[in-house]
Amino acid sequence: MSSLEVDSVYFYPQENAKDHKTDKFELIYDEECPMPIFRRGLKFNMAVRFVERGFDPQTDKIRLIFNLGPNPHPVKGTKAFVTIDTTGGSNLEQNQKSWACNMVNNQDDTVLIQVYAPPSAPVGLWYLQVETSVKDSGDEASIFEQDLLCYILFNPWNTQDLVYMPEERLLDEYVLNDVGKIWVGPIGTTKGREWVFGQFDAAVLPAIMYMLEKSELPYASHGDAIKVTRMISKMVNSNDDDGILVGRWDGQYDDGTAPAAWTGSAPILQQYLENQSPVNYGQCWVFSGVATTICRALGIPSRVVSNLVSAHDSNGTLSVDKYYNAQNEELKFDPNNENSNSDSIWNYHVWNDVYMARPDLPAGYGGWQAIDATPQETSSGFYQCGPAPLEAIKRGQVGFNFDVPFMIASVNADLMRWKEDPQCDIGFTRIYCNKYHVGKHIFTKKPFIFDHNGDRDREEITTQYKPKEGTEAERLSLLNAVRGTEAAKRFYEMPSSALEDITFDLVDLDKINIGEDFSVVVKVTNKSDNVRSIKCTLSAVSVYYTGVKANDIKKSQGEFKMQPHSEEQLKMTVKGDEYLEKLVEYSNIKMSAIATVVETRQTWADEDDFQVAKPNINIQVPQETVQFVPTKITLELKNPLKKVLTGCKFHISGPSLIRNQILTHADIGPDEKVTVTTEVVPKLGGDEQKIVATFSSKELSDITGSSNVKVVRVQ
Repeated sequence: MSSLEVDSVYFYPQENAKDHKTDKFELIYDEECPMPIFRRGLKFNMAVRFVERGFDPQTDKIRLIFNLGPNPHPVKGTKAFVTIDTTGGSNLEQNQKSWACNMVNNQDDTVLIQVYAPPSAPVGLWYLQVETSVKDSGDEASIFEQDLLCYILFNPWNTQDLVYMPEERLLDEYVLNDVGKIWVGPIGTTKGREWVFGQFDAAVLPAIMYMLEKSELPYASHGDAIKVTRMISKMVNSNDDDGILVGRWDGQYDDGTAPAAWTGSAPILQQYLENQSPVNYGQCWVFSGVATTICRALGIPSRVVSNLVSAHDSNGTLSVDKYYNAQNEELKFDPNNENSNSDSIWNYHVWNDVYMARPDLPAGYGGWQAIDATPQETSSGFYQCGPAPLEAIKRGQVGFNFDVPFMIASVNADLMRWKEDPQCDIGFTRIYCNKYHVGKHIFTKKPFIFDHNGDRDREEITTQYKPKEGTEAERLSLLNAVRGTEAAKRFYEMPSSALEDITFDLVDLDKINIGEDFSVVVKVTNKSDNVRSIKCTLSAVSVYYTGVKANDIKKSQGEFKMQPHSEEQLKMTVKGDEYLEKLVEYSNIKMSAIATVVETRQTWADEDDFQVAKPNINIQVPQETVQFVPTKITLELKNPLKKVLTGCKFHISGPSLIRNQILTHADIGPDEKVTVTTEVVPKLGGDEQKIVATFSSKELSDITGSSNVKVVRVQ
């Protein structure tokens, strides 16, 4: 008797998808080649059909061979030989450590099989071979291997998986939700920017597989969430290894897409897959959005994290240091930084938290871990960051992997200002230390809520990163980190300047609409019994959100005397016409003030960033739309500037509604209101869908809008 000849293999991609919570992936519905997508730690059904005769358990042997990567090997876990158990003795639900397979049904020429992939299996695109032979015959086995591919993903619903999340209902948000928000902008004008993660788009998993291949992470490590998320933080940026996105912050985007124009991750990953080269351009929140998409597609719980007033500590001192010469002019370089970089403060910065166990660390450091895909500083020679346990960041545990000190500085560094002083050992005296400037608020999206009109869906998670600001616990946490960092010790032990009997307060600005006037105001109080002479400089400059200066807007200098126990208010007004032409993307402005008391040499300096507010896109949709029925939607926008907008584009996206559409528009005149229309055809019914739009032009960008769309299912 010859061995069985396999005619075909069927994975039941749609039927299995329900149990595996992969039924939202577009790939399983492909008409020509539906792709099975499974989660490890679960059983799935498949059928094998034979030519001429059926399977006889007494004489025939069937073995499934699963392979991952170009050189699969059983010892590495990238090759699995699974013999079908026909006795019914294999309990797949209890088998937690190895592959298993048993026969469910054997009828005519087809055998129905259940397969179990262990919760430690590497994730990726597996290739299946079906081997048939006759028992005890000694004849050569026959192997069937025709396009038998399946995806195996992490399984956060399985208690044995490293990414298991005990509060399972949260996985509806952190794995299955494909539209969310990213909070951007400085304090006072921070807004939730809608982002289509689109992790179920047909291009996403193939793009991730290409990224995994390019990363050169050993296939045996593809099941290790720690190594995979660290690799994601490296590969989302293009700095080292032709990763997904090229970062750019100078406003010059003519040879690509402006970061503010993207509506979501899917078009970025699709372009990366098609061109097999990095995509132009991204910034921190775009890097974070793409990282979220990749993590959620793979089954790793992930959330976007926005840190308002974020420190970039370039030399490991756990402080952000700014230097001034004897004339109170800020230096453009850091005289105490050997790598020639300077510390900086971004008015906001965005990264990710991923959820997993940390068996490599002591108990208690599992849970949320920070990763950062924005290329800022190298870690182990590459632009990568994390995963850093939030618990270690909060406790100041700088000795734990990975990149905990950098993340501590990001959320809790002290802002120190230094003035040139030849009598000091390092050539500078510390004139001011602000312990409460960095990490003022840390936001993420609240689970299960989406508010396209406001911020009801915003959740503050600051206390997950550090103890409450101003408490003894917060100071002890930072000092614990300082004690473990030699470079930080030297800076934190430096004495401050002596007598300080004048107080200064730079007044924060409320919301300013584009074109409106604003004022830089400093309140000064003389607490001494003596007359004090004060030299003061007020200034306003336009800045990129990374804190890099773009253009000077206005500056005012003066000297005045203050009577004992008196109060004064210094004010500089900036007209709309004085700043409009000097704004750069996102319209951020930095107000700065520096003052010196002549008699005591007390020096004070402070700054505040704010964003000029711009209009939103108004998206109008019918109260109800019907599944599969074309529906018209309307986008409205008014030009808020007294100038013509050129190179106008609307980007529109919504999972299951419309796929990454770009509408060009003619020039828009000053104060002109424009309306554009397009058509959507809802693919899914019964749920509230979301649509997101952006507008960009050469003169005005970072305009967004979103709307909910109620879709009636066709019965």
